[in-house]
Amino acid sequence: MKTLVIGASSNPERYAYKAINMLLQHGHEVVAVGLKNEKVASVAIETGFPDFQGIHTVTLYLNPLRQKEYYDYIINLKPQRVIFNPGTENPEFYTLLQQNNIQVEVACTLVLLTTHQF
Repeated sequence: MKTLVIGASSNPERYAYKAINMLLQHGHEVVAVGLKNEKVASVAIETGFPDFQGIHTVTLYLNPLRQKEYYDYIINLKPQRVIFNPGTENPEFYTLLQQNNIQVEVACTLVLLTTHQF
């Protein structure tokens, strides 16, 4: 299942960094978007709005104000679900996603992986 991490960072202190590594450890294919072209493990962090195909899950590590520029991008990727990690909760975006038949999950990716609910 291909997962897109938005808000990715090569800083080991960031939860997005930890999520990329844990997703890889659990055998998931990972792609990432961040502010800088960096790398986490084997994953290249891309900038802008790359044309990824076959995204099942988007996991967000952006605050709600920064999410606005990604609304159309994420909806057009047609993922099955979007995970809103702690601090990313955004009811306005939940509504847009649900109107486009995309499942909204307010949860922590790290917890979901750890408890085998991902």
